Amino acid sequence: MGQVPDEYLRNAILTAPPEQLQLMLYDGAIRFARRGVEGINSRNWEEAFNGFSRAQKIIIELLNSLNYEVDKDLCTRMAGLYNFIYRKLVEASTNRDVAVANQALEILEYQRETWVMLIDKLREEQATQGASSGEWQGGAPADVTYGPLSVQG
Repeated sequence: MGQVPDEYLRNAILTAPPEQLQLMLYDGAIRFARRGVEGINSRNWEEAFNGFSRAQKIIIELLNSLNYEVDKDLCTRMAGLYNFIYRKLVEASTNRDVAVANQALEILEYQRETWVMLIDKLREEQATQGASSGEWQGGAPADVTYGPLSVQG
């Protein structure tokens, strides 16, 4: 029974378009940072460490996914933001400080909201283009830039 959710998650990841994967990373980072905060609040230091540690790993993945060839200036700014979040998560874990963790969470939640708006805008544009050309079938276009990501297919 424990294997079915794992298979579901694996399939969801393997079939998700790149913009959805980015959203999943934000969701995971937020979920694990919240777990870290819960661990601090309940004085369960292992839970706090594990939550913050997993959130940090996701931030590193976001940092490594930046494509400087698409937009160097934007990627440089995003790298600075991700580094700031990473440092806050480390500080929250080390000092067991909920206020610092909440600073990181606030930025992550804002980034997630921004990403959702970007996805919605992209889908609207694709629908408009598809309606005018009659060719759009859904999914990602062959060569589109999504913020820090570039999708080429």
